Amino acid sequence: MILPSPASFLRRRGAFVLTLASALLSACSPVKVLNGLVPTDTYRFEGGIAYGPAPHQLLDEYRPLPSNAPAPGARPLVVFFYGGTWTTGDRTSYRFMGEALAAQGAVVLVPDYGLSPAFTYPAFVRDSALAVKWALDNAARLGADPKQVYVMGHSSGAYNAAMVALDARWLGELGASPKQLAGWIGLAGPYDFLPIGDPQVKTAFNWPDTPRDSQPLAHAGPASPRTLLMAASRDNLVYPDRNTLRMAAALREAGVPVQVRLFDNLSHATLVGAFATPARWLGGPVLPPVVDFLGLASVLSHKGAR
Repeated sequence: MILPSPASFLRRRGAFVLTLASALLSACSPVKVLNGLVPTDTYRFEGGIAYGPAPHQLLDEYRPLPSNAPAPGARPLVVFFYGGTWTTGDRTSYRFMGEALAAQGAVVLVPDYGLSPAFTYPAFVRDSALAVKWALDNAARLGADPKQVYVMGHSSGAYNAAMVALDARWLGELGASPKQLAGWIGLAGPYDFLPIGDPQVKTAFNWPDTPRDSQPLAHAGPASPRTLLMAASRDNLVYPDRNTLRMAAALREAGVPVQVRLFDNLSHATLVGAFATPARWLGGPVLPPVVDFLGLASVLSHKGAR
């Protein structure tokens, strides 16, 4: 791994802290700050691609540069779903995630999906499945390996990823199957949260008329794809004991290969923020386990963690 000099590290860290503090004082979104500091010369971008007929069914695409290994056609493709309690969020806020993975050799798609209260369960799961079906159909055209398609998400986006990967109904409606996925990655995901207490989540899931099979944990079984689960050990929004660790236990009991990484120095929000190039000192490292899971560890070793 190529590390910056101590002086360079301190300058970068100091600049980031000052910029972030300025943003917070001016009521600017920290996500916008992250995106503003992320490199723009490490990937190729195309935005606003339709994956379905509805106005909100759009995705952004991040492709590795031609110089990035592995060669085109052998690259993994990652469909990343953002969080926001199924109520807020948009694909354009996650350029830092697209850059983080594309710079290491992955093709990355970041879709929008229907948000509550306009859309409630299972609409956002169906949107997610449709985006993944689009990825499966277009992987080769995008320079990726159709047999290396992964779903990934943070928080409520990790729920979406889990439902697509574990519950065969949603891809099945589209003539596809979770068996076509190479794996799924969950970052601080809620996988078993009944009964519902949060007012926004109640609306998103039509509580109390929320079916038990809306919970990803109910679908963990022998046919589930290989899994990487990551969480902040002290997450007080989505408790890792109830969600990440119980999901890992259920999958392992079913014979599914599972990796779990807990981070003591990250929170629910900084777990995803630490993927951004200027924020990787926050308490990870979160990128190497994902890169390794995607089969890109040799790329990271060769280039160094940026």
